[in-house]
Amino acid sequence: MAPEATQNDMYAQMVTTDQPEPAGDQPPLHFELQISEALSSGAYANFLGVWHTAHEFTLDFAVTQPAAVAQTQDGTVVTRVPCQVVSRVKVPPTVLFDFLRTLNENLTNWETNFGGTT
Repeated sequence: MAPEATQNDMYAQMVTTDQPEPAGDQPPLHFELQISEALSSGAYANFLGVWHTAHEFTLDFAVTQPAAVAQTQDGTVVTRVPCQVVSRVKVPPTVLFDFLRTLNENLTNWETNFGGTT
């Protein structure tokens, strides 16, 4: 009888990915992501702040809080929207290109399966 798959096993199977054949005699890369129980539920975010240095991009995933009218120091009236960062991820530029390609591919698949946003 096969052991029952845990949520972590299922996640690892869903995100396992093969990379294109590398040059030379190297075997292809096969990434298998593993996630701890503490992180398995994830964190909800409805806002993304992005900034960068010469060596890395920082992605701040956040949840917006209730908006309120406020006034800046120069007297301009604005709607202030506080955002609580729930996760900060630092990514080197070389990885960010793969990240964007993969995100675009998954968004296209999501639009195909669910009809996109209305």
